[in-house]
Amino acid sequence: MTTEMQEIAITEEKPLLTGQADAAKDAVELAARILLDQGQEHTVETPHGVLHVTLHGSRTSRRPAILTFHDVGLDSKSCFDPLFKFEEMQEIVKNFTLIHINAPGQEEGAPAYPPGYQYPSMETIAEMIPAVLQFFNFRTVIGVGVGAGAYVLSKFTLANPDAVEGLVLVNIDTDARGWLDWAAQKLSSVTSSLTEQILCHLFSQEELSSNTDVVQFHRERINKASNLVNIELFWKSYNGRRDLSLDRNYTFKCPVMLVVGDQAPYEEAAVECNSKLDPTTTSFLKMADAGGLPQLTQPAKLTEAFKYFIQGMGYSKCFSIVLHKGFLWILHKKIIKEFLLLLKEKKKSNLYSLLKYRYFPFCCSS
Repeated sequence: MTTEMQEIAITEEKPLLTGQADAAKDAVELAARILLDQGQEHTVETPHGVLHVTLHGSRTSRRPAILTFHDVGLDSKSCFDPLFKFEEMQEIVKNFTLIHINAPGQEEGAPAYPPGYQYPSMETIAEMIPAVLQFFNFRTVIGVGVGAGAYVLSKFTLANPDAVEGLVLVNIDTDARGWLDWAAQKLSSVTSSLTEQILCHLFSQEELSSNTDVVQFHRERINKASNLVNIELFWKSYNGRRDLSLDRNYTFKCPVMLVVGDQAPYEEAAVECNSKLDPTTTSFLKMADAGGLPQLTQPAKLTEAFKYFIQGMGYSKCFSIVLHKGFLWILHKKIIKEFLLLLKEKKKSNLYSLLKYRYFPFCCSS
């Protein structure tokens, strides 16, 4: 080992200064933010229709993609941008590809469906997801779903257990609507507008009574939506969902994190779901002083929980190496030069030694 290290030893004329390191880190974070903001828009053909999908990151990553699915009344941007653009979330974003799926006709600016259009059921929407994975050539994903999206990803995971490495479910309700719920919904449809029905689904009574800024924003956004007809169809499809019939014998095979605000309208449903899952692979996060959409109102807490969840799946080593030191050194010209020489000569063992024993000695014990 000593001889090998002598062969590739690098004498630095000018070590990377603190100021340079900070500048390099800022440059990396800026590049990641630009890539995240832009994304790549795709139209994916599936056996049951077309899906509008946004990809952030590389399609060649060996790690699972983070696949998201939004709630009723939202699209992928309005549901997940505040979370995945949150500063602390960039530690994850820089290491995983993001795939944001919009339910049929729910993306911003989508044309309205014609009268009599048969909108797909929740089960059918779940059956459309494998085509998305095939389109982007991803074998496995980590699912993140909210509300209706949590139900869709649950259905997909139960049908395709080998395709999902982990599942984060926010405001999950695995049960079908009962007769009392159905009657209440019928009454609400007569006395309340579609927008108000959806707001009651998304937010807590405290948030609605206080008419918070986030409630006002989404009320105006839904009212002005050009695809309001499509939103109503998705809403009806979700209300017509079937019971997932989860129990300890019929449950998810992957790690699951359930998330709900302590004031959320689906708090009881999330608690009930937690009682049906395997306690050895399930974590339950009830967020204090949180309303219906914690990914919008408390992104810091959810980001921290998500990091622990990802690390628990075995990806913590990637974070500690790449994020803490990796990018800073790669940006240094001396290191880049040595990388090129080693790759050209195909001295893989030397490259490994350079990384592990010279620049990342803190991980030698692993």
